[in-house]
Amino acid sequence: MKFKLTSIATAIMLSPAVFAADMEDIERLTVEGKYLSVNQSNSIKSPTPILDVPQSLSIITAEEITARGITSIGQIIDYAPGVNTSQGEGHRDAVVFRGVRSTADFYLDGNRDDVQYYRALYNVEQVEILRGPNALLFGRGGTGGILNRVSKKAKTGEKFVNYNVSANTFGAYNLQLDTNVDTGDKSALRINAMYESLDNHRDFYDGDRYGFNPTARFEVSDDTIVDVSYEYIDHERFIDRGVPTANGEPVEAFEEIVFGDPENNYQTLGADVFRANVEHTFSDSLKGNFNAFYGDYDKVYSNFYAAAYDADAEVVTLDGYVDTTQRENLILSSNLVGEFATGSIEHTVIFGGEVINTKSNQDRYNPVFDSTDGDREAFNVTRPLSFRGLTGTNSVGETVTATFSDVNDDTHVDLDVYSFYVQDEIALSENFDLVLGARFDSFDIEVFNVVAAETRSRKDEEVSPRAGLVYKPQENISIYASYSESFLPRSGEQYANINGDADALDPDTFTNQEIGIKWDFSESMSFTAAIFENEQTSLDNDPNDAESFIEVDSDVSGFELQLQGYITDKWYVTANYSNLDGENASGVELRELPENTMSVWTTYEVNEVFGFGIGATYQDESKVSTSATSPVLPSYTRVDASAYYTLSDKTRLQLNVENLTDTLYFPNAHSTHQVTVGAPINARLSLIGSF
Repeated sequence: MKFKLTSIATAIMLSPAVFAADMEDIERLTVEGKYLSVNQSNSIKSPTPILDVPQSLSIITAEEITARGITSIGQIIDYAPGVNTSQGEGHRDAVVFRGVRSTADFYLDGNRDDVQYYRALYNVEQVEILRGPNALLFGRGGTGGILNRVSKKAKTGEKFVNYNVSANTFGAYNLQLDTNVDTGDKSALRINAMYESLDNHRDFYDGDRYGFNPTARFEVSDDTIVDVSYEYIDHERFIDRGVPTANGEPVEAFEEIVFGDPENNYQTLGADVFRANVEHTFSDSLKGNFNAFYGDYDKVYSNFYAAAYDADAEVVTLDGYVDTTQRENLILSSNLVGEFATGSIEHTVIFGGEVINTKSNQDRYNPVFDSTDGDREAFNVTRPLSFRGLTGTNSVGETVTATFSDVNDDTHVDLDVYSFYVQDEIALSENFDLVLGARFDSFDIEVFNVVAAETRSRKDEEVSPRAGLVYKPQENISIYASYSESFLPRSGEQYANINGDADALDPDTFTNQEIGIKWDFSESMSFTAAIFENEQTSLDNDPNDAESFIEVDSDVSGFELQLQGYITDKWYVTANYSNLDGENASGVELRELPENTMSVWTTYEVNEVFGFGIGATYQDESKVSTSATSPVLPSYTRVDASAYYTLSDKTRLQLNVENLTDTLYFPNAHSTHQVTVGAPINARLSLIGSF
């Protein structure tokens, strides 16, 4: 595989009428060198065109994010194949990658971004979703897939000021500024900033988000580029964990009721994130990338939620907790990409390494109700509930008060990870490419359990292989087969503890087998399809022998289809379909795994100043939990639309409407009595332009 440009249709993926980067002209994204980034994935860490990657992936650009009025990761997931959203308890991004739920498989410029929060998109160049286990490039986790945000970088030789001002019908509004200045012949400074006032359709919901991200670029020489960045993050929002279920489905009559404490359901996050990256070209055939990442996070999450519901008495039982996390992540990584030949066989070799040190303190306090001396209390279902500010009237008319005074857990974690990997992309001939690679990870965790006054540790050393074969019968078609593995230590995604037998158990392991085709069947249209099977193997206690362990397996198989591009110069379409089937070792269907999901989005440019778009996303019914008696999330179809009008060469007025048919739907859940209520019809009006 060579450094080359191909896959023209991929380069125009997901992009209707949009602004160019310098905002001088409002134009449809065309295939030009300056849009190379959408022809390649930052995540795969090699200069391999997407057409030649033996893996299913999707990319959405900043231009498309703006044109679609997207403000969250969840809105991206709604129109991506093979993935769907999970509730995340109302305080974090949570994605189900091919049936594997994750709150930690998020990356920023290839660096692990595992703290639980809702990620903003104001400073994003593109968002990449890689499906299937990805341990070779990303290490532990990534078991069903990963999501990587590529940040905006300063641009030398350019000067622009872009803005985006928007407001929606719920009363929320958003301000974004993107400015770049040339500070010399070989340097530039770029500042992205945002403020968002939050509001939605649910009672008591409010909050705000601030983001400030200056970046600088220094072209030290013709061969060396240095990028440095700092981001300040300040988020606060109301926490809503949805409504209970009865008779096997969400209670629609409760769609407007919030089951929580208006004053003690909240999340706050403050973070400082520093990044530095050096790209150096040693020669025409050898390039290097060296990266440093440091993040300091302070998060508080407090909430009450419905833990049980008595439909006959219309009484709900509330439970809750307040949880804090203080985390520092230091990540040092580097990779070298080289090209050479052995006879007639060409090689593109990636060799990389990573060092991670994480210090994380977590604690959780449960409430204690004076009426029960426990952490639960029953209340009549009313709007609002008779519980506010930790005080209320319970279902039998007693005045009750709660305090967060029961320590559930308090752990101090010190984690060291050392990794190195190698991958060789081998061009066996003009038609066949072979990809072989493996990664070694040393995962060493020490956990001090304050409550138990004990320290536990465990060290796992794992090798994760990857193999792929790509056949190209012609330049615009690739047929591939791949195999990959990943693992997840028993301390879990957030490595809060290794209590019980967790410090004695080997990591969960995941394998993926996939075959697919990618076909750019015209200069402006592409089609991809993939068939896959993911298998998970875990160890658990043997119920018949307390000193033995048994394997507990689960399996997810399915296929995905993607079609995207321009039917005519003015008519663009993207369509996705996924079919997933998964069950555990007992034959029980996995949670939040809809059998069928599909989406379509199409835009039409009526003339030089006006265009519109319409789309729909469908999600089949799915189970709330992995149990035979689990309630079901009903299937739904949501219709969205957009329109824009060009006011001048530098200004556009844009309207985005979500849930055009005002459908009541329940997109995801956390557990039996915490089901998310989808937003009714709402519109966002945006003024987008430049100075």
